[in-house]
Amino acid sequence: MTKIDVVKKNMINREEFLAQYACKSVEAIREKKSKKSDIRPEFARDVDRIIHSFAYTRYMDKTQVFSLLSDDRISRRMIHVQLVSKIARTIGRALNLNEDLIEAASLGHDVGHVPFGHQGEKILEQISLSEKEGYFSHNVQGVRVFRNLEKDGRGSNLTLQTLDAILCHNGELVKDRYEPDYKKDLNQFIKEYENCYLDKEQIKKLRPMTLEGCVVRIADVIGYIGRDIEDAISIGVIQREQLPKSVIDILGNKNGSIISELILDVIENSYGKTYLCLSAKVYNALNDLQEFNYKNIYNIALNSKQVKEIEYMYKILYQIYLADLESGENKTDIYTTYLLNMDKKYIKQTNNKRKVLDYIAGMTDNYFLEQYKKLTK
Repeated sequence: MTKIDVVKKNMINREEFLAQYACKSVEAIREKKSKKSDIRPEFARDVDRIIHSFAYTRYMDKTQVFSLLSDDRISRRMIHVQLVSKIARTIGRALNLNEDLIEAASLGHDVGHVPFGHQGEKILEQISLSEKEGYFSHNVQGVRVFRNLEKDGRGSNLTLQTLDAILCHNGELVKDRYEPDYKKDLNQFIKEYENCYLDKEQIKKLRPMTLEGCVVRIADVIGYIGRDIEDAISIGVIQREQLPKSVIDILGNKNGSIISELILDVIENSYGKTYLCLSAKVYNALNDLQEFNYKNIYNIALNSKQVKEIEYMYKILYQIYLADLESGENKTDIYTTYLLNMDKKYIKQTNNKRKVLDYIAGMTDNYFLEQYKKLTK
């Protein structure tokens, strides 16, 4: 046995000490057989594939909540996913779960976000529905990115467990209990994924197949709920004194204490269990905080004029790109910087409407604005 073989064995042997319901590397499933293996456990390989993806690079210039601002204190999507990764790994380590799987899902969970955050997502969904391409949501698009778009349209071939955690990460749906669907297999995952395009309610029914996926889901909430408050305070949208007393008494009024209280409560109430849960008092405080954020931050992050401007730009870009592809002229950047490099299988199996949706969805905020100016000058 070579030294490399010994190292590989040692890495896998570490998983013998994980909790009973942790997801081990031996359970990893890929849709395509990997050509070769190395010293890394399966989920660690996912981490590297995600970090080296173009989609991960684009986090750098995708906004979190506040768009159309040049203030460099405001969180970008990159910061959010790093916070989620750290929070999730802290919980995972405390519960003795697979940190590689947690890190992979955390770092990849938001790659499907489109320009201008959730507002852009709503607009792109309207376009998608009007074109009979189905519902659009960033977690579903995130799966599509790694299954169908990365590697020039060949996909990254991530494990089922990582893809499932990305699909099911919806941090906007706060729950007091997160219980995995341990019986889920590849067929069920694909069915759920495809149903998300057809049934708007499918998103609300999704349950991760692993406890690690549940950790990422609750970590997504913990990662944004307090940080968004700090961002809003820094630009004068709200004042700290506005936070509800029901929240301050339980979670505190700063991001650090909110994160700490939520993490400790999850650990205290989930240790040794097959599911994650929050205490009643912390769950109620978290609900109150989320309600406060929606009313005072998310629903007013962009004014009506800005929303209309963004919607107009989305529609114009979509129409220009689609017209270019339908005419066969191939003069715009959707062809020269995107489709020209894509795998023949993607080109052949994807209709022009979906190609345009994929292209726009992958844009950063600045690239979107640059394309609009370039094509409408």
